[in-house]
Amino acid sequence: MKILVTGAAGFIGSFTTAALLRLGHEVIGIDNLNNYYDIQLKRDRLKWILGKGFAFIECDLKNGKKINDIFKAEKFDVVINLAAQAGVRYSIENPRAYVDSNLVGFVNILEACREFDVGNLIYASSSSVYGMNSNQPFSVSDAVDHPVSLYAATKKSNELMAHTYSHLYKIPTTGLRFFTVYGPWGRPDMAYFSFTRDILAKKKIKVFNNGEMSRDFTYIDDIVEAVVRLTVKPATAMEGWNPMTPDSSGSSAPYRIYNVGNNNPVSLGDFIETIEKALGIEAIKTYLPMQQGDVKSTFANIDALVNEIDYQPKTSLKFGIDRFVEWYLQYYGGADGMNE
Repeated sequence: MKILVTGAAGFIGSFTTAALLRLGHEVIGIDNLNNYYDIQLKRDRLKWILGKGFAFIECDLKNGKKINDIFKAEKFDVVINLAAQAGVRYSIENPRAYVDSNLVGFVNILEACREFDVGNLIYASSSSVYGMNSNQPFSVSDAVDHPVSLYAATKKSNELMAHTYSHLYKIPTTGLRFFTVYGPWGRPDMAYFSFTRDILAKKKIKVFNNGEMSRDFTYIDDIVEAVVRLTVKPATAMEGWNPMTPDSSGSSAPYRIYNVGNNNPVSLGDFIETIEKALGIEAIKTYLPMQQGDVKSTFANIDALVNEIDYQPKTSLKFGIDRFVEWYLQYYGGADGMNE
């Protein structure tokens, strides 16, 4: 198949692209290579996926004309939209970046899918959409009407926009709520990345909400496996869907939402201890209050995903952190050779 991966220089995008290429698919990757974090890291990700079957186009999703031109020229079978302005806290500092990428950009993708008859659109949502919901584990059937960050609000908006296009134009759309993705080549703004950097540099790490937090950490390979399996399973109408008691994870339209998480939340303290053991260094901690836009815990109910693709994320935190630390020390050269 010919597949478009947006955000191809990003963390999840680069791993997804590499997996699709190994399976023999033709992949076109696009990315705007913005400076939200180290551009060199993004370019280095591209270096290890460039090769036979892959072409890269530098493009911003908000450029609707260029997006349309790419769709017209390439005639994609599947579109995997992973490009987005990420980060909960940055959405407080720079909200317009989220409007441009996550709202305007996503409309451009939806419009191109409509105009050029794309048969399967998969897009990244986020566990952040659960917001103030404290009923755990988070179920895709739960209402998600109380986001606590603009980032989360844009991701919820993506789900609503996708449903509209599925309903009006019968475009199969699948939204994936990713839960705290981590691993080698990851994002420098994520906690595991900054903890590793600061522990190596003998700096204090910031432990928010006085450490009383937990996350459903999900290793990158598990995320990618779910995405790849869904490329051959376009969304369909939910059997028995009832508008009188609507299930928000599906519809009478070809529309589905899935959680992609490890189904095993880990406390912040255990998480830090796992990094300490991988590095062989004890962290110097400073305890701080909860940050604006953050949530205390996340926990994914993945029953719908398992039923659909017969796959359950299973990578242990120890394995994943060990792989990350191994990559980090090789890429940055340890505490003395970091090129961030």
